[in-house]
Amino acid sequence: MLPQAEGSVLISMGRTRVMCTASVEDRLPNWLRGKGRGWVTAEYGMLPRATSERTPRSVQAGGRAQEIQRLIGRSLRAVTDLTVFGERTITLDCDVIEADGGTRTAAVNGALIALHDAFVTLSNRGALAGPPLRDTVAAISVGLVGRVPCLDLDYAEDSRAEVDMNVVMTGGGRFVELQGTGESASFSAGELRAMLALARAGIRRLLRVQRRLLGDSGLLPGE
Repeated sequence: MLPQAEGSVLISMGRTRVMCTASVEDRLPNWLRGKGRGWVTAEYGMLPRATSERTPRSVQAGGRAQEIQRLIGRSLRAVTDLTVFGERTITLDCDVIEADGGTRTAAVNGALIALHDAFVTLSNRGALAGPPLRDTVAAISVGLVGRVPCLDLDYAEDSRAEVDMNVVMTGGGRFVELQGTGESASFSAGELRAMLALARAGIRRLLRVQRRLLGDSGLLPGE
């Protein structure tokens, strides 16, 4: 997508579109220098007219963006071997072009592809000491709308959902993160199980798509 970046992808989930780029730099945060491993981090933002009304860029840098980019970074580090690509930083920039719900989960899904492509670039340079990815990772939103479990909520559904949840899982079926909130009502253990079952089904579909896109690069376990 963007030839200047070591990895890039434009992901669309419904009307939500996110440009994800991976940049490799031969530097590290001060607290990681000399430890013989790298770092994967993320930044997240929305274009001012990604939504129905313009959002000033100064607002984009607020607490919500910081919380989302930390989620993206944690999700990618959960499946990355930080010891095999040297003392380098890989930054995943996730820029929302159009927002219709689920921007953070779309960003996680796109960032995995961009990160993989950056590792392909490093592999071609002979800069990897081994497979950099322990697994794949994917994310999706789920919630209760009219007390009915719904998957991958768009903005209209999310704005009236009684419960909103974001689920991040690895290809091996392990949870990385659960973010669940009763927006206007509480929820039962049975409703939680129903939402998680729906999220697992959606994530399995996303993981299959990811595997097809990644192909046989030799950078994932079992390839």
